[in-house]
Amino acid sequence: MFDISQAPWIFWALLSAVFAALTAVFAKVGIENINSDLATLLRTVVVLFVLGGILLMRGLFQPLSSTSGRTYLFLTLSGLATGASWVCYFRALQLGDAARVAPVDKLSVILVAIFGATFLGEHLALHNWAGVTLIAAGVVLVALP
Repeated sequence: MFDISQAPWIFWALLSAVFAALTAVFAKVGIENINSDLATLLRTVVVLFVLGGILLMRGLFQPLSSTSGRTYLFLTLSGLATGASWVCYFRALQLGDAARVAPVDKLSVILVAIFGATFLGEHLALHNWAGVTLIAAGVVLVALP
């Protein structure tokens, strides 16, 4: 049996997956009569306010000067990548079925494994790479008409 106390990140990752699934379903319905880029902007504003509220309620704001330039650089790059991903994702949802778009979007899992190993020096065991390969195969099978 798996002991979650050995890997508490799994709880949050599973919760993330549930919210990502809801994102696809809600977004597919929400973009029926709106430009996908405007829909992405509205979604972003909601995220901004929700996170601002969470930080405010938990007292987690910190002085901007306490953060390094390197941190700002990589968070900016991450934000740009997130924005580009959301714009592309919403456009894909507008053009395709949510049940196909969302799994193809999850090709990011494969790319993260490759980038993590290549650029971050992370090591995955053979069975991990087998799982990555199965995810890729699953995405292809779901995406096929």
